[in-house]
Amino acid sequence: MKRLWLPLLLLVLMVADLFLGSVSLSASDVWAALWGHGSSDIVQKIVWNFRFPKMVTALLAGMSLSVCGVQMQTLFRNPLADPYVLGISSGAGLGVAFFVMGSSLFGVGMLSVSWMFDLGTAAFAWMGALAVMLLVLAASRRLKSNMSLLILGIMTGSAASALIGLIQYFSDAPALKSYMLWTMGSFGNVTGARLLIMTVLCLSGLLISVYNIKDLNVLLMGEEYAQNLGISLTKVRNRIFLATTLLAGSVTAFCGPIGFIGIAVPHISRMLFRNANHRILIPAAALTGACMMILADIISQLPGTQSVLPVNTVAALMGIPVIIYVIFKNRAVDL
Repeated sequence: MKRLWLPLLLLVLMVADLFLGSVSLSASDVWAALWGHGSSDIVQKIVWNFRFPKMVTALLAGMSLSVCGVQMQTLFRNPLADPYVLGISSGAGLGVAFFVMGSSLFGVGMLSVSWMFDLGTAAFAWMGALAVMLLVLAASRRLKSNMSLLILGIMTGSAASALIGLIQYFSDAPALKSYMLWTMGSFGNVTGARLLIMTVLCLSGLLISVYNIKDLNVLLMGEEYAQNLGISLTKVRNRIFLATTLLAGSVTAFCGPIGFIGIAVPHISRMLFRNANHRILIPAAALTGACMMILADIISQLPGTQSVLPVNTVAALMGIPVIIYVIFKNRAVDL
């Protein structure tokens, strides 16, 4: 039954995300728009041009970040590791900072053209994430310890954050506001070609993650056990890093940095299914993450009102209690 109710819950939330939103629409109008008859052009545009792409984006983001979290926690054997532990989020943020605030410093004026701003933001965020991944991959050839890689990722993220702060100090108010809005996260701007690109990148990362399942199960027994079986830890780490960059980098590039879901969902999945086997854990985390992210999207829309909350804020409020529970649970075990 557990394997059935989770997909059913996801289906219910996906439908609810289409019917609920900041713009009040009757259920009959939304239903008619979904089937393409009996509704006004405005309702059809709201449903198909805004709500449906937003729902698909939330679905992909939840699955991607959660599957990343599972792989990072297994690789580093750390319950608080998340998709951005290698500095991918900070690298993406640095790329966006260079594009948004750096362009204003040099008088390029990208903010005035909507499509150039949206496309440039995603492109520079992806390039920043890719640059960090290449740095980590180069370092992984010399650093044999996963803990050393973890420390390198944290330091890389700190260096990127410092550079972002320096750019913020010299930027003007409009550019700074645009950057801060990006950091709050949003699913509403991912439509058309951008949604197609994000879908291809995320599905590619998920396929690599599925391919990693066997090696992830071996890593549960420890690095020495994996090496004794003839498994190349360098190749396994590189595949996990590639999957993480494709998934977390794409979500960050198109939706902004969305935290805490990648840390919390793997633990929720383990508690629900009571199984560490990645053949079960990876699909369970993908479904659970999709449910949580779509629920966060529904809550952020504040149905029935004209206000919209930042998705990052709602996701944090949902994920933080789980993280606090994990910290106290591990502390109790240590005692």
